[in-house]
Amino acid sequence: MKLLVFHRRTMVLIAILVPLLALFAYAAFRSGPLAPVEVATIQVEKRSIAPALFGIGIVEARFTYRIGPTLAGRVRQVAVHVGDRVQAGQQLGEIDPVDLDDRIASQAAALQRVQAERIAAEARLQDAQARHTYAVAQVERYEQLFSQKVVSVEVVEAHRQERLVSAAGVRAAKAHLEAAVRETTRISADRTGLMHQRANLVLIAPVDGLVVARRAEPGSTVVAGQSVVEMIDPEHIWVNVRFDQLSTAGLRAGLPAQIVLRSLAGQSLTGNVLRVEPLSDAVTEETLAKVVFVTPPATLPPIGELAEVTVMLSALPEAPVVPNAAVQRSGKQIGLWVVEQGGLRFAPVRLGAHDLDGSVQLFSGVQAGEQVVVYSQRALNARSRIRRVGHLQGVPQ
Repeated sequence: MKLLVFHRRTMVLIAILVPLLALFAYAAFRSGPLAPVEVATIQVEKRSIAPALFGIGIVEARFTYRIGPTLAGRVRQVAVHVGDRVQAGQQLGEIDPVDLDDRIASQAAALQRVQAERIAAEARLQDAQARHTYAVAQVERYEQLFSQKVVSVEVVEAHRQERLVSAAGVRAAKAHLEAAVRETTRISADRTGLMHQRANLVLIAPVDGLVVARRAEPGSTVVAGQSVVEMIDPEHIWVNVRFDQLSTAGLRAGLPAQIVLRSLAGQSLTGNVLRVEPLSDAVTEETLAKVVFVTPPATLPPIGELAEVTVMLSALPEAPVVPNAAVQRSGKQIGLWVVEQGGLRFAPVRLGAHDLDGSVQLFSGVQAGEQVVVYSQRALNARSRIRRVGHLQGVPQ
């Protein structure tokens, strides 16, 4: 009797445990750690891509003018303020001339004096030339009289001596006149130089532009070459852009670009690459390029504003293409998980160029038409069991 009761309890227990074990096995193999890994796959396409470069740049003025004196001095006045629009030739400020005006007046008086001396030297030359002409005529006359035995040889020699003296007087008058001319030229040049120095103390706008900085205020002392006012040409601005050196293959002048300024709330403006700088930044390992606007913004953006620049490179020849997300690393190799007959194979690949849409070209490793894993529920290996789905939860489509 007891044996029958034990047997009946055993059968009931088995009837309960077997479904539980079956349910546990089903759950383990369908949704537990032993379940197949859900993956999203894509077919490798063979097509061309148009790579692009993305960089961050700073809005700069193409032409910046730092206006200051050529001599040290004290600022007398600054006639403009930051933000003022100025025209070419407009006075921006002035440096105190100190004694330059007095020195110019002194040179003007000295110039008048040497001009008077020059007039006197010209008069002396004319007098000497007239005396010499008279002496020459007298020598000819007395030589004729001597040939007629009217005068003695001593008289003729005396007149010849007068001719020599008058010739020397002419040479001396010419020398004095030449010295006066040279002195006039020297003093005139000195006065002109002082006048140029005086003119350089008046700060003049070289072009139409916009004042962006006042580097000195009235009363402060500046040295030669130090800027007092800084201005730019607002009609000519560009973006100084930095690109990662690893991705700048194909970057050249003339390529189209899209410029997004922060001050324009994400509005995109068209531009093109004006030039690629021959010197790169060795510290940040970046290549520098100047990008200009095809149509300048209606409102001048702040100089120094950050801008996002996308440069469109030339389209590449057709090659196998996959999304960047499909590229995985296994050990030290980079490759793709290829789906073959329900299983997986890791195929090492050699990557080519990529575009900003997330596509990358492959030079080797897979062929167009093969199915590769783009997203997986968890990390994969060669023994992973997979279940292909159209979309993984939490992964953007």
